[in-house]
Amino acid sequence: MLDLKFIRENAGLIREKLGQRGAEFDLEKLLKLDAERRRLVVDIEQWRREKKALSRQVQETRAGEKPADAATDLVKRSREISSALKESEDRLQAIEQELGSLLLLIPNLPHASVPVGHSPEENVEVRRWGTPRAFDGEPRPHWEIGEDLGILDLARAARVAGARFPLLKGKGALLERALINFMLDLHVREHGYTEVFPPLLVSEDSMTGTGQLPKFAHELFKTADDPYFLIPTAEVPVTNMHREEILEPGTLPLSYVAYTPCFRREAGSYGKDTRGIIRQHQFNKVELVKFAEPAKSYQALEQLTADAEEVLKRLHLPYRAVVLCTGDLGFAAAKTYDLEVWFASQQVYREVSSCSNFEDFQARRAAIRYRAHPGAKAEFVHTLNGSGVAIGRTWAAILENYQEADGTITIPEVLRPYMGGLTKIEP
Repeated sequence: MLDLKFIRENAGLIREKLGQRGAEFDLEKLLKLDAERRRLVVDIEQWRREKKALSRQVQETRAGEKPADAATDLVKRSREISSALKESEDRLQAIEQELGSLLLLIPNLPHASVPVGHSPEENVEVRRWGTPRAFDGEPRPHWEIGEDLGILDLARAARVAGARFPLLKGKGALLERALINFMLDLHVREHGYTEVFPPLLVSEDSMTGTGQLPKFAHELFKTADDPYFLIPTAEVPVTNMHREEILEPGTLPLSYVAYTPCFRREAGSYGKDTRGIIRQHQFNKVELVKFAEPAKSYQALEQLTADAEEVLKRLHLPYRAVVLCTGDLGFAAAKTYDLEVWFASQQVYREVSSCSNFEDFQARRAAIRYRAHPGAKAEFVHTLNGSGVAIGRTWAAILENYQEADGTITIPEVLRPYMGGLTKIEP
């Protein structure tokens, strides 16, 4: 959430940045409401002072020898002021509620280093790692390989739950578990993250704090009889661990890693990636979350991105890193790097991680602050997160990049200790 005073004092900049994003928002309505709010605050203070003064005059009049009708006139005037005061207070309350709702709909402002563009085609590649493997024949898609090996069963998944759900079996399930454990061990033991296993159901306040609500309500799964939402990413519960807290001096930076199942309706993806396990209602993900001092948050973003990249390097999966342009930037993000892994069957790079700095956007919504030193004024912290990385898409990328002509899959060397020394998945 943006600071209302900042919006008021930098309206031209806000218009420019929202235009770069292609965001539609009635800024003039917000500014008019804010101006009316400030006028009402002045009026209410004036009414209260006058009412207090009249009350004192009424008491003095009744205690003195002035005519009774003098006190009556004062009481009448006091009642008129009380009525005007209540009307102004009610209007102020309504305006503040409306302003609060409008502020929740304004996206974050892009960082100055974010390239200006309107579509994913204008994202900027910043580096590549690895060389896509050359195959003798036509590389097969992961869903064909998985079904032939008996480790992926999308037909039974659809029978159990419906479309866009995975069902992994045997060594396919083992590969999924190996990826989870490998990523957690890497981030905890070598990158210094603290592992947490958070709730998978969260409150509306938590969803609002990280920016999923109110804008993305259509993408969320909500329980019918209780006020809970299934998490779309571990970013939500892990960030909200410190909601409404003031972090004491010396606490920052904080780095957390969490494995969770994630749940998304994918309401806006009808017809996209209908085959395979690229776009699912339920998927596993290892998430990285950081809390940093504002002056150090972009350094933290580079480190977080490097930590996610290390997963792909250890797996020897070719990938590229791109910085998203303003028009492709997520609602809450000020800057984002996408990591895209190579899919051999499609000859394209597909996203497996988005690493973002939200600056103080989420912290304002969730009231997460810190003190730079003892006695210092509490300031909003900067929050960051990134997939470290998405398990299902990495699983699919392994099948496509490690497929062999005889129909087997070679297990990446780094995963073999997690799979009991297994080197191949065979039919």
